[in-house]
Amino acid sequence: MANEGTTAAPGSTTSITTKVSLLTLTAMVVGSMVGAGVFSLPRRFAQETGVMGALIAWVVAGAGMLMLAFVFQRLAMRKPDLDAGVYAYAKAGFGEYTGFFAAAGYWASACVGNVTYWVLIMSTLGQWIPALGAGDTVLALALSTVGLWLFFLLVRRGIKEATAINRIVTVAKLIPIIVFVLLALFVFDPTAFAENWGGADYAGSLFDQVRGTMLVTVFVFLGVEGASVYSRHAKRREDVGRATILGFLSVFAIFASVTIVSYGIMPMAEIAELRQPSMAGVLEAAVGEWGSVFVGVGLIISVLGAYLAWTLMAAEVLFVAAKDRDMPRFLTRQTDRDVPVNALLLSTSLSQVVLILTYFSEDAFDFALDMTAVMTLIPFLLAALYAVKLRATRETYDGAPPSTLRGDLVVAVLATVYTAFLVFAAGASLVLVSFLFYAPATILFVMTRREQGRKVFAPAELALFVVVVAIAVVAVTGLATGWISI
Repeated sequence: MANEGTTAAPGSTTSITTKVSLLTLTAMVVGSMVGAGVFSLPRRFAQETGVMGALIAWVVAGAGMLMLAFVFQRLAMRKPDLDAGVYAYAKAGFGEYTGFFAAAGYWASACVGNVTYWVLIMSTLGQWIPALGAGDTVLALALSTVGLWLFFLLVRRGIKEATAINRIVTVAKLIPIIVFVLLALFVFDPTAFAENWGGADYAGSLFDQVRGTMLVTVFVFLGVEGASVYSRHAKRREDVGRATILGFLSVFAIFASVTIVSYGIMPMAEIAELRQPSMAGVLEAAVGEWGSVFVGVGLIISVLGAYLAWTLMAAEVLFVAAKDRDMPRFLTRQTDRDVPVNALLLSTSLSQVVLILTYFSEDAFDFALDMTAVMTLIPFLLAALYAVKLRATRETYDGAPPSTLRGDLVVAVLATVYTAFLVFAAGASLVLVSFLFYAPATILFVMTRREQGRKVFAPAELALFVVVVAIAVVAVTGLATGWISI
Protein backbone atom coordinates (compact mmCIF):
# COMPACT_ATOMS: atom_id res chain seq x y z
CA MET A 1 0.00 0.00 0.00
CA ALA A 2 2.93 2.30 0.37
CA ASN A 3 2.80 3.56 -3.17
CA GLU A 4 -0.92 3.49 -3.76
CA GLY A 5 -1.82 6.94 -2.52
CA THR A 6 -1.12 8.67 -5.81
CA THR A 7 -3.70 6.69 -7.72
CA ALA A 8 -6.71 7.27 -5.51
CA ALA A 9 -6.63 10.91 -6.32
CA PRO A 10 -9.09 13.06 -8.10
CA GLY A 11 -7.45 14.04 -11.29
CA SER A 12 -5.29 10.98 -11.64
CA THR A 13 -4.99 10.00 -15.26
CA THR A 14 -5.33 6.64 -16.90
CA SER A 15 -1.66 6.81 -17.82
CA ILE A 16 -0.74 6.14 -14.19
CA THR A 17 0.04 2.46 -13.95
CA THR A 18 -0.04 2.00 -10.16
CA LYS A 19 -3.49 0.87 -9.03
CA VAL A 20 -5.12 0.55 -5.63
CA SER A 21 -5.73 -2.77 -3.90
CA LEU A 22 -8.91 -4.32 -2.48
CA LEU A 23 -7.84 -3.26 1.03
CA THR A 24 -7.34 0.35 -0.04
CA LEU A 25 -10.67 0.44 -1.89
CA THR A 26 -12.42 -0.98 1.18
CA ALA A 27 -10.71 1.64 3.34
CA MET A 28 -12.05 4.31 0.97
CA VAL A 29 -15.59 3.00 1.45
CA VAL A 30 -15.24 2.82 5.23
CA GLY A 31 -13.49 6.19 5.33
CA SER A 32 -16.24 7.77 3.27
CA MET A 33 -19.07 6.28 5.33
CA VAL A 34 -17.80 6.67 8.89
CA GLY A 35 -17.93 10.37 9.61
CA ALA A 36 -20.22 12.85 11.32
CA GLY A 37 -23.37 10.76 11.07
CA VAL A 38 -22.45 7.95 13.45
CA PHE A 39 -21.84 10.41 16.31
CA SER A 40 -25.32 11.89 15.87
CA LEU A 41 -27.25 8.61 15.76
CA PRO A 42 -28.43 8.33 19.40
CA ARG A 43 -30.27 11.66 19.42
CA ARG A 44 -31.68 11.43 15.90
CA PHE A 45 -33.16 7.99 16.60
CA ALA A 46 -34.39 8.86 20.10
CA GLN A 47 -36.22 11.88 18.69
CA GLU A 48 -38.23 9.59 16.42
CA THR A 49 -38.66 6.15 17.96
CA GLY A 50 -37.79 3.57 20.61
CA VAL A 51 -35.87 0.32 20.46
CA MET A 52 -38.45 -1.58 18.42
CA GLY A 53 -38.72 1.16 15.79
CA ALA A 54 -34.93 1.48 15.69
CA LEU A 55 -34.49 -2.24 15.07
CA ILE A 56 -37.05 -2.18 12.27
CA ALA A 57 -35.47 0.95 10.79
CA TRP A 58 -32.02 -0.64 10.69
CA VAL A 59 -33.39 -3.81 9.12
CA VAL A 60 -35.14 -1.74 6.42
CA ALA A 61 -32.17 0.58 5.87
CA GLY A 62 -29.64 -2.23 5.99
CA ALA A 63 -31.56 -4.39 3.51
CA GLY A 64 -32.25 -1.44 1.22
CA MET A 65 -28.71 -0.14 1.24
CA LEU A 66 -27.38 -3.67 0.78
CA MET A 67 -29.48 -3.92 -2.38
CA LEU A 68 -27.97 -0.62 -3.54
CA ALA A 69 -24.51 -1.94 -2.71
CA PHE A 70 -25.27 -5.05 -4.79
CA VAL A 71 -26.47 -2.78 -7.62
CA PHE A 72 -23.15 -0.92 -7.62
CA GLN A 73 -21.30 -4.23 -7.45
CA ARG A 74 -23.15 -5.63 -10.46
CA LEU A 75 -22.91 -2.44 -12.49
CA ALA A 76 -19.17 -2.28 -11.85
CA MET A 77 -18.82 -5.77 -13.32
CA ARG A 78 -21.29 -5.41 -16.21
CA LYS A 79 -20.22 -1.93 -17.27
CA PRO A 80 -16.46 -1.79 -16.58
CA ASP A 81 -16.05 1.04 -19.09
CA LEU A 82 -18.17 3.40 -16.99
CA ASP A 83 -16.08 5.35 -14.49
CA ALA A 84 -17.21 7.64 -11.65
CA GLY A 85 -20.08 5.30 -10.82
CA VAL A 86 -23.31 7.08 -10.03
CA TYR A 87 -23.01 9.80 -12.64
CA ALA A 88 -21.87 7.49 -15.41
CA TYR A 89 -24.73 5.02 -14.90
CA ALA A 90 -27.40 7.73 -15.04
CA LYS A 91 -25.96 9.16 -18.26
CA ALA A 92 -25.66 5.78 -19.96
CA GLY A 93 -29.18 4.82 -19.02
CA PHE A 94 -31.20 8.00 -19.42
CA GLY A 95 -29.32 10.57 -21.48
CA GLU A 96 -26.91 13.42 -21.01
CA TYR A 97 -29.14 15.90 -19.17
CA THR A 98 -30.35 13.27 -16.71
CA GLY A 99 -26.76 12.15 -16.25
CA PHE A 100 -25.83 15.76 -15.58
CA PHE A 101 -28.44 15.87 -12.79
CA ALA A 102 -26.96 12.76 -11.22
CA ALA A 103 -23.44 14.18 -11.39
CA ALA A 104 -24.53 17.57 -10.06
CA GLY A 105 -26.68 16.09 -7.28
CA TYR A 106 -24.02 13.65 -6.18
CA TRP A 107 -21.40 16.39 -6.22
CA ALA A 108 -23.67 18.71 -4.24
CA SER A 109 -24.38 16.03 -1.63
CA ALA A 110 -20.65 15.68 -1.01
CA CYS A 111 -20.25 19.44 -0.66
CA VAL A 112 -23.26 19.82 1.67
CA GLY A 113 -22.08 16.81 3.65
CA ASN A 114 -18.79 18.55 4.25
CA VAL A 115 -20.70 21.36 5.92
CA THR A 116 -22.17 18.94 8.49
CA TYR A 117 -18.64 18.05 9.49
CA TRP A 118 -17.68 21.61 10.35
CA VAL A 119 -20.96 22.24 12.18
CA LEU A 120 -20.43 19.11 14.28
CA ILE A 121 -16.81 19.98 15.04
CA MET A 122 -17.85 23.42 16.28
CA SER A 123 -20.74 21.94 18.27
CA THR A 124 -18.31 19.51 19.89
CA LEU A 125 -15.90 22.30 20.82
CA GLY A 126 -18.92 24.30 22.00
CA GLN A 127 -19.08 22.05 25.05
CA TRP A 128 -15.97 23.84 26.29
CA ILE A 129 -16.18 27.10 24.32
CA PRO A 130 -19.72 28.46 24.79
CA ALA A 131 -19.25 31.11 22.08
CA LEU A 132 -19.34 28.32 19.48
CA GLY A 133 -22.84 27.28 20.57
CA ALA A 134 -24.18 24.31 18.64
CA GLY A 135 -21.95 25.17 15.68
CA ASP A 136 -24.35 27.87 14.52
CA THR A 137 -22.88 31.10 15.91
CA VAL A 138 -20.96 33.80 14.04
CA LEU A 139 -17.68 32.64 15.61
CA ALA A 140 -18.40 29.04 14.65
CA LEU A 141 -19.19 30.13 11.11
CA ALA A 142 -15.93 32.09 10.89
CA LEU A 143 -13.79 29.24 12.22
CA SER A 144 -15.52 26.73 9.96
CA THR A 145 -14.79 28.97 7.00
CA VAL A 146 -11.10 29.04 7.92
CA GLY A 147 -11.06 25.24 8.20
CA LEU A 148 -12.86 24.86 4.91
CA TRP A 149 -10.20 26.78 3.01
CA LEU A 150 -7.27 25.29 4.91
CA PHE A 151 -8.35 21.87 3.69
CA PHE A 152 -8.65 23.27 0.19
CA LEU A 153 -4.99 24.30 0.40
CA LEU A 154 -4.01 20.90 1.83
CA VAL A 155 -5.60 18.94 -1.00
CA ARG A 156 -4.36 21.44 -3.57
CA ARG A 157 -0.78 20.76 -2.48
CA GLY A 158 -0.99 17.23 -3.77
CA ILE A 159 -3.12 14.16 -3.47
CA LYS A 160 -0.36 11.84 -2.28
CA GLU A 161 -0.17 13.62 1.06
CA ALA A 162 -3.96 13.79 1.38
CA THR A 163 -4.61 10.08 0.75
CA ALA A 164 -1.78 9.09 3.12
CA ILE A 165 -3.56 11.03 5.86
CA ASN A 166 -6.85 9.38 4.90
CA ARG A 167 -5.46 5.85 5.33
CA ILE A 168 -4.23 6.65 8.83
CA VAL A 169 -7.44 8.38 9.88
CA THR A 170 -9.63 5.54 8.58
CA VAL A 171 -8.10 3.26 11.22
CA ALA A 172 -7.87 5.90 13.96
CA LYS A 173 -11.51 6.97 13.67
CA LEU A 174 -12.86 3.47 14.36
CA ILE A 175 -11.19 3.19 17.77
CA PRO A 176 -13.42 5.61 19.76
CA ILE A 177 -16.58 4.21 18.13
CA ILE A 178 -15.71 0.61 19.00
CA VAL A 179 -14.69 1.67 22.53
CA PHE A 180 -18.05 3.46 22.89
CA VAL A 181 -19.97 0.30 22.01
CA LEU A 182 -17.91 -1.87 24.35
CA LEU A 183 -18.20 0.56 27.29
CA ALA A 184 -21.93 0.99 26.69
CA LEU A 185 -22.38 -2.77 26.77
CA PHE A 186 -20.40 -2.97 30.00
CA VAL A 187 -22.75 -0.52 31.81
CA PHE A 188 -25.84 -1.61 29.88
CA ASP A 189 -29.04 -1.34 31.94
CA PRO A 190 -31.69 -3.90 30.86
CA THR A 191 -34.39 -1.97 32.73
CA ALA A 192 -33.71 1.25 30.82
CA PHE A 193 -33.57 -0.72 27.59
CA ALA A 194 -36.96 -2.30 28.29
CA GLU A 195 -38.52 1.06 29.18
CA ASN A 196 -37.26 2.47 25.86
CA TRP A 197 -38.65 -0.44 23.87
CA GLY A 198 -41.91 0.86 22.44
CA GLY A 199 -41.44 4.56 21.90
CA ALA A 200 -44.83 5.12 23.49
CA ASP A 201 -44.21 8.80 24.10
CA TYR A 202 -44.07 9.52 20.39
CA ALA A 203 -47.01 10.55 18.28
CA GLY A 204 -47.69 8.64 15.11
CA SER A 205 -47.71 5.02 14.11
CA LEU A 206 -44.71 2.71 14.14
CA PHE A 207 -44.51 3.26 10.38
CA ASP A 208 -44.24 7.03 10.91
CA GLN A 209 -41.55 6.51 13.53
CA VAL A 210 -39.50 4.34 11.19
CA ARG A 211 -40.05 6.77 8.33
CA GLY A 212 -38.71 9.57 10.52
CA THR A 213 -35.35 7.81 10.85
CA MET A 214 -34.80 7.14 7.16
CA LEU A 215 -32.88 10.29 6.20
CA VAL A 216 -30.31 9.84 8.93
CA THR A 217 -29.74 6.26 7.80
CA VAL A 218 -29.22 7.51 4.26
CA PHE A 219 -26.72 10.07 5.54
CA VAL A 220 -24.63 7.59 7.50
CA PHE A 221 -24.56 5.14 4.59
CA LEU A 222 -23.35 7.73 2.09
CA GLY A 223 -20.07 6.46 0.74
CA VAL A 224 -21.34 2.93 0.05
CA GLU A 225 -20.70 3.77 -3.60
CA GLY A 226 -17.21 5.11 -2.84
CA ALA A 227 -15.35 2.24 -4.48
CA SER A 228 -17.49 2.68 -7.59
CA VAL A 229 -16.51 6.34 -7.83
CA TYR A 230 -12.85 5.33 -7.80
CA SER A 231 -13.38 2.28 -10.01
CA ARG A 232 -10.90 3.39 -12.66
CA HIS A 233 -8.09 3.15 -10.09
CA ALA A 234 -8.72 -0.48 -9.03
CA LYS A 235 -6.07 -3.15 -9.67
CA ARG A 236 -8.84 -5.63 -10.49
CA ARG A 237 -12.32 -4.65 -11.59
CA GLU A 238 -13.94 -7.27 -9.36
CA ASP A 239 -12.34 -5.56 -6.34
CA VAL A 240 -14.77 -2.66 -6.78
CA GLY A 241 -17.76 -4.81 -5.91
CA ARG A 242 -15.95 -6.69 -3.15
CA ALA A 243 -14.81 -3.46 -1.50
CA THR A 244 -18.35 -2.10 -1.66
CA ILE A 245 -19.84 -5.12 0.15
CA LEU A 246 -17.02 -5.46 2.70
CA GLY A 247 -17.16 -1.77 3.55
CA PHE A 248 -20.95 -1.79 3.83
CA LEU A 249 -21.17 -4.79 6.15
CA SER A 250 -18.47 -3.39 8.42
CA VAL A 251 -20.08 -0.01 8.93
CA PHE A 252 -23.61 -1.43 9.15
CA ALA A 253 -22.60 -3.44 12.21
CA ILE A 254 -21.04 -0.33 13.76
CA PHE A 255 -23.98 2.01 13.09
CA ALA A 256 -26.66 -0.36 14.36
CA SER A 257 -24.65 -1.15 17.48
CA VAL A 258 -24.13 2.52 18.37
CA THR A 259 -27.85 3.19 18.07
CA ILE A 260 -29.19 0.18 19.98
CA VAL A 261 -26.78 0.16 22.94
CA SER A 262 -27.57 3.83 23.62
CA TYR A 263 -31.12 2.86 24.62
CA GLY A 264 -29.63 0.82 27.48
CA ILE A 265 -27.87 3.80 29.04
CA MET A 266 -30.51 6.46 29.67
CA PRO A 267 -34.19 7.28 28.94
CA MET A 268 -34.78 8.06 25.28
CA ALA A 269 -36.48 11.34 26.20
CA GLU A 270 -33.16 12.46 27.70
CA ILE A 271 -31.18 11.14 24.73
CA ALA A 272 -33.47 13.17 22.43
CA GLU A 273 -32.50 16.36 24.29
CA LEU A 274 -28.74 15.84 24.12
CA ARG A 275 -26.66 18.29 22.11
CA GLN A 276 -24.79 16.93 19.15
CA PRO A 277 -22.64 14.89 19.10
CA SER A 278 -25.13 12.92 21.16
CA MET A 279 -22.79 9.92 21.41
CA ALA A 280 -20.65 12.04 23.72
CA GLY A 281 -23.60 12.75 26.02
CA VAL A 282 -24.54 9.08 26.18
CA LEU A 283 -21.02 7.99 27.07
CA GLU A 284 -20.75 10.77 29.67
CA ALA A 285 -23.90 9.41 31.33
CA ALA A 286 -22.35 5.95 31.27
CA VAL A 287 -18.79 6.55 32.52
CA GLY A 288 -18.49 10.21 33.49
CA GLU A 289 -17.13 13.40 31.93
CA TRP A 290 -14.04 11.74 30.48
CA GLY A 291 -16.35 9.80 28.15
CA SER A 292 -17.56 13.02 26.56
CA VAL A 293 -13.99 14.24 26.06
CA PHE A 294 -12.94 10.88 24.60
CA VAL A 295 -15.78 10.88 22.08
CA GLY A 296 -15.16 14.54 21.26
CA VAL A 297 -11.54 13.89 20.34
CA GLY A 298 -12.48 10.81 18.36
CA LEU A 299 -15.19 12.72 16.55
CA ILE A 300 -12.81 15.45 15.41
CA ILE A 301 -10.37 12.85 14.04
CA SER A 302 -13.18 10.93 12.35
CA VAL A 303 -14.88 13.97 10.90
CA LEU A 304 -11.70 15.46 9.49
CA GLY A 305 -10.89 12.12 7.85
CA ALA A 306 -14.35 11.80 6.34
CA TYR A 307 -14.20 15.43 5.26
CA LEU A 308 -11.00 14.71 3.37
CA ALA A 309 -12.48 11.63 1.71
CA TRP A 310 -15.57 13.50 0.55
CA THR A 311 -13.55 16.48 -0.67
CA LEU A 312 -11.59 14.11 -2.89
CA MET A 313 -14.77 12.38 -4.06
CA ALA A 314 -16.55 15.64 -4.90
CA ALA A 315 -13.65 16.87 -7.00
CA GLU A 316 -13.33 13.47 -8.70
CA VAL A 317 -16.95 13.51 -9.87
CA LEU A 318 -16.64 17.00 -11.36
CA PHE A 319 -13.29 16.26 -12.96
CA VAL A 320 -14.37 12.99 -14.59
CA ALA A 321 -17.59 14.56 -15.83
CA ALA A 322 -15.59 17.38 -17.40
CA LYS A 323 -13.14 14.92 -18.98
CA ASP A 324 -16.16 13.15 -20.49
CA ARG A 325 -17.32 16.53 -21.84
CA ASP A 326 -20.37 16.57 -19.58
CA MET A 327 -19.16 19.52 -17.53
CA PRO A 328 -17.39 22.71 -18.67
CA ARG A 329 -13.77 22.44 -19.80
CA PHE A 330 -12.43 24.67 -17.03
CA LEU A 331 -13.08 21.83 -14.56
CA THR A 332 -10.45 19.65 -16.26
CA ARG A 333 -7.59 21.97 -15.28
CA GLN A 334 -5.01 20.25 -13.09
CA THR A 335 -1.95 21.36 -11.16
CA ASP A 336 1.47 19.84 -11.79
CA ARG A 337 0.61 17.39 -9.00
CA ASP A 338 -2.48 16.04 -10.77
CA VAL A 339 -4.94 17.93 -8.55
CA PRO A 340 -8.07 19.15 -10.41
CA VAL A 341 -7.80 22.59 -8.91
CA ASN A 342 -10.88 24.18 -10.47
CA ALA A 343 -13.12 21.26 -9.52
CA LEU A 344 -11.73 21.48 -6.01
CA LEU A 345 -12.27 25.25 -5.90
CA LEU A 346 -15.87 24.99 -7.09
CA SER A 347 -16.59 22.26 -4.54
CA THR A 348 -15.16 24.32 -1.69
CA SER A 349 -17.10 27.38 -2.84
CA LEU A 350 -20.41 25.48 -2.80
CA SER A 351 -19.63 24.23 0.71
CA GLN A 352 -19.00 27.83 1.73
CA VAL A 353 -22.41 28.94 0.43
CA VAL A 354 -24.21 26.13 2.27
CA LEU A 355 -22.23 26.89 5.43
CA ILE A 356 -23.56 30.44 5.36
CA LEU A 357 -27.11 29.16 4.85
CA THR A 358 -26.88 27.00 7.99
CA TYR A 359 -26.60 30.19 10.05
CA PHE A 360 -30.20 31.01 9.08
CA SER A 361 -31.59 27.51 9.71
CA GLU A 362 -33.44 26.38 12.83
CA ASP A 363 -30.98 23.53 13.43
CA ALA A 364 -27.76 23.89 11.47
CA PHE A 365 -26.62 20.29 11.81
CA ASP A 366 -29.96 18.62 11.07
CA PHE A 367 -30.56 20.91 8.07
CA ALA A 368 -27.18 20.09 6.52
CA LEU A 369 -27.57 16.38 7.30
CA ASP A 370 -31.03 16.12 5.77
CA MET A 371 -30.08 18.08 2.65
CA THR A 372 -27.02 15.88 2.13
CA ALA A 373 -29.24 12.80 2.20
CA VAL A 374 -31.88 14.29 -0.09
CA MET A 375 -29.33 15.38 -2.70
CA THR A 376 -28.19 11.78 -3.10
CA LEU A 377 -31.65 10.34 -3.67
CA ILE A 378 -31.99 11.25 -7.35
CA PRO A 379 -28.50 9.93 -8.27
CA PHE A 380 -29.11 6.70 -6.32
CA LEU A 381 -32.57 6.22 -7.82
CA LEU A 382 -31.21 6.68 -11.34
CA ALA A 383 -28.45 4.14 -10.72
CA ALA A 384 -30.99 1.59 -9.46
CA LEU A 385 -33.27 2.26 -12.43
CA TYR A 386 -30.33 1.75 -14.78
CA ALA A 387 -29.77 -1.68 -13.25
CA VAL A 388 -33.46 -2.45 -13.90
CA LYS A 389 -33.09 -1.23 -17.49
CA LEU A 390 -30.05 -3.42 -18.15
CA ARG A 391 -31.88 -6.46 -16.85
CA ALA A 392 -35.08 -5.64 -18.77
CA THR A 393 -33.23 -5.19 -22.07
CA ARG A 394 -30.80 -8.02 -21.23
CA GLU A 395 -27.89 -5.82 -22.26
CA THR A 396 -24.67 -7.50 -21.03
CA TYR A 397 -26.68 -10.63 -20.11
CA ASP A 398 -25.99 -12.71 -23.22
CA GLY A 399 -25.64 -16.32 -22.14
CA ALA A 400 -26.36 -15.56 -18.48
CA PRO A 401 -27.95 -18.46 -16.55
CA PRO A 402 -31.57 -18.12 -15.30
CA SER A 403 -30.39 -17.81 -11.69
CA THR A 404 -28.33 -14.72 -12.56
CA LEU A 405 -31.24 -13.18 -14.46
CA ARG A 406 -33.62 -13.74 -11.54
CA GLY A 407 -31.15 -12.59 -8.90
CA ASP A 408 -30.19 -9.40 -10.69
CA LEU A 409 -33.83 -8.52 -11.34
CA VAL A 410 -34.74 -8.95 -7.66
CA VAL A 411 -31.77 -6.85 -6.53
CA ALA A 412 -32.44 -4.04 -9.01
CA VAL A 413 -36.18 -3.86 -8.28
CA LEU A 414 -35.71 -3.92 -4.50
CA ALA A 415 -33.06 -1.20 -4.71
CA THR A 416 -35.39 0.93 -6.83
CA VAL A 417 -38.35 0.45 -4.47
CA TYR A 418 -36.20 1.28 -1.45
CA THR A 419 -34.80 4.45 -3.01
CA ALA A 420 -38.27 5.57 -4.10
CA PHE A 421 -39.43 5.02 -0.49
CA LEU A 422 -36.60 7.27 0.67
CA VAL A 423 -37.89 10.07 -1.55
CA PHE A 424 -41.30 9.64 0.08
CA ALA A 425 -39.77 9.50 3.57
CA ALA A 426 -37.80 12.70 2.96
CA GLY A 427 -41.02 14.66 2.56
CA ALA A 428 -42.08 17.20 -0.01
CA SER A 429 -40.38 20.20 1.62
CA LEU A 430 -36.82 18.85 1.50
CA VAL A 431 -37.25 17.48 -2.02
CA LEU A 432 -38.53 20.86 -3.20
CA VAL A 433 -35.62 22.70 -1.58
CA SER A 434 -33.16 20.39 -3.38
CA PHE A 435 -34.39 21.78 -6.70
CA LEU A 436 -33.14 25.21 -5.65
CA PHE A 437 -29.76 23.71 -6.48
CA TYR A 438 -30.69 21.72 -9.58
CA ALA A 439 -32.23 24.67 -11.43
CA PRO A 440 -29.24 27.07 -11.27
CA ALA A 441 -26.75 24.20 -11.63
CA THR A 442 -28.09 23.76 -15.16
CA ILE A 443 -25.90 26.75 -16.05
CA LEU A 444 -22.97 24.31 -16.08
CA PHE A 445 -24.85 22.12 -18.56
CA VAL A 446 -25.57 25.12 -20.79
CA MET A 447 -21.89 26.16 -20.68
CA THR A 448 -20.86 22.64 -21.71
CA ARG A 449 -23.19 22.49 -24.69
CA ARG A 450 -22.14 25.94 -25.92
CA GLU A 451 -18.45 25.05 -25.66
CA GLN A 452 -19.16 22.13 -27.97
CA GLY A 453 -21.20 24.23 -30.41
CA ARG A 454 -24.26 22.06 -29.81
CA LYS A 455 -27.89 22.94 -29.35
CA VAL A 456 -28.38 23.65 -25.64
CA PHE A 457 -31.48 21.48 -25.11
CA ALA A 458 -33.06 18.69 -27.08
CA PRO A 459 -36.90 18.82 -26.94
CA ALA A 460 -37.15 16.27 -24.13
CA GLU A 461 -34.35 17.98 -22.21
CA LEU A 462 -36.06 21.35 -22.51
CA ALA A 463 -39.28 19.87 -21.14
CA LEU A 464 -37.38 18.43 -18.19
CA PHE A 465 -35.67 21.77 -17.58
CA VAL A 466 -39.04 23.56 -17.51
CA VAL A 467 -40.29 21.08 -14.90
CA VAL A 468 -37.16 21.60 -12.80
CA VAL A 469 -37.52 25.38 -12.91
CA ALA A 470 -41.21 25.14 -12.02
CA ILE A 471 -40.42 23.03 -8.97
CA ALA A 472 -37.70 25.49 -7.93
CA VAL A 473 -40.21 28.35 -8.19
CA VAL A 474 -42.60 26.43 -5.92
CA ALA A 475 -39.76 25.98 -3.42
CA VAL A 476 -38.94 29.70 -3.44
CA THR A 477 -42.62 30.51 -2.94
CA GLY A 478 -42.81 28.06 -0.05
CA LEU A 479 -39.78 29.57 1.67
CA ALA A 480 -41.08 33.11 1.14
CA THR A 481 -44.54 32.34 2.53
CA GLY A 482 -43.28 30.22 5.41
CA TRP A 483 -44.82 26.85 4.62
CA ILE A 484 -41.31 25.53 3.94
CA SER A 485 -38.68 26.20 6.57
CA ILE A 486 -35.04 25.25 6.87
